[in-house]
Amino acid sequence: MCGIIGVSGVPDAARLAYLGLYSLQHRGQESAGIVAVDGAGVARSHRGMGLVGEVFTEQVLAGLPGDVAIGHTRYSTAGTSVLANAQPVLARYREGPLALGHNGNLTNAAQLRTDLVAKGSIFQTSSDSEVLVHLIARSEAREPEDQLMDAFERVEGAYSLVITVGRTLYAIVDSRGFRPLWLGRLGGGQGHVVVSETCALDLIGATPVRELQPGEFLRIHDGAVDQLPALPAKPHRRCIFELVYFSRPDSTIFGRSVDKVRRALGRELAREHPAPGADCVFSVPDSSNAMALGFAEEAGIKLEHALIRNHYVGRTFIHPAQAVRNSKVKIKFNPVREVLLGRNVVVVDDSLVRGTTSQGLVQMIRQAGAAQVHFRVASPPITGPCYYGIDTPSRDELIASSNSVEQIRQHLGVETLGYLSLEGMLRAAGGDPAQFCHACFSGQYPTAIPDDLTASRHAAPLVTAVSV
Repeated sequence: MCGIIGVSGVPDAARLAYLGLYSLQHRGQESAGIVAVDGAGVARSHRGMGLVGEVFTEQVLAGLPGDVAIGHTRYSTAGTSVLANAQPVLARYREGPLALGHNGNLTNAAQLRTDLVAKGSIFQTSSDSEVLVHLIARSEAREPEDQLMDAFERVEGAYSLVITVGRTLYAIVDSRGFRPLWLGRLGGGQGHVVVSETCALDLIGATPVRELQPGEFLRIHDGAVDQLPALPAKPHRRCIFELVYFSRPDSTIFGRSVDKVRRALGRELAREHPAPGADCVFSVPDSSNAMALGFAEEAGIKLEHALIRNHYVGRTFIHPAQAVRNSKVKIKFNPVREVLLGRNVVVVDDSLVRGTTSQGLVQMIRQAGAAQVHFRVASPPITGPCYYGIDTPSRDELIASSNSVEQIRQHLGVETLGYLSLEGMLRAAGGDPAQFCHACFSGQYPTAIPDDLTASRHAAPLVTAVSV
């Protein structure tokens, strides 16, 4: 998962992109980057490993002048976690400097890369996003937007993109609409911004205009927003895990309030898996807070704050290294013993992926004095990897892919375990259930999945990619 932002028509656009990236930090913690384009069409880039606040200083931002900029926060789903794979990508291009920020994952990138290398392309990274740059450069179309469209028509999978060609900003969402993207307006002037989530619009003081629909293609230049011909229509497949976990609760995506959906998920969970005799319910903060609230409201059980999160520790789920993830679990939460002592408790979490965090949490809760622990998960068992931009790279890492609910209950060490059903999750999301991608829960993948895709997502780093 990644966060992207594009800014056009605003002095010091890089500073605005920097602020917006703070709101999108939850979408990626490995690296951050900004490309800014000045009035003469000169593009300058700065990328670094780490958090937004670590990568950018006042001195760095002062060296990124211009009224057009794109920014990116990354965690790897395709390519290794190295600086060479940090985005935005910046390349010399016949139409002017080309910069690209990508949220998603291209399922046919490995095959396209093989074809491009055979034709003489030299790759500088192991990221799937660079495939797009080569496809654009090889297009024989005359106009930049036609060159972009040529590339889009050859790739498959999930992509929400911000691209600059010279001083023109483009925004595109794939035909299935896996990942969110919003257009906003800045002040009363000619400024516009494109962001992954509306929470970034709130921080920078932009007015939401509308959410881009699947297949939509925009051009923003000199204060004008032009709607270009859309990509060929395909059945919509919005990622339901965006609503369950990834997006911030203060955002609106896919036409829905994330907070409202998560409360509904909690209510559905309480109906499907009540916990008679429980004294209180609490969340695994922060992404399941609203779910626990919905569960408590529906079940008539007192909501408590029994786990305190250390906010100086990043998200454990999206951290790329398992060894680091394990160590972070131990310092991420602390129990409120006075709340737990001698009580029968319901713990609500948004999802259960590997089970590492949850098992440690249950042990911590018991050590704090809880008499009984009932674990409730506000989504179905995750049984398959995601190939569209979420870090579940292998089936072996998913606890529900090879264990029954009873086996998982025993592994966690809880009295009862209840998962929300697929039908309950879709009811909570609202609207047409067919519009969502839930492949990680159901195994119903909306695109063909090449056999070598898992290996390609962990391709060798830069030195090997260049030597091909």
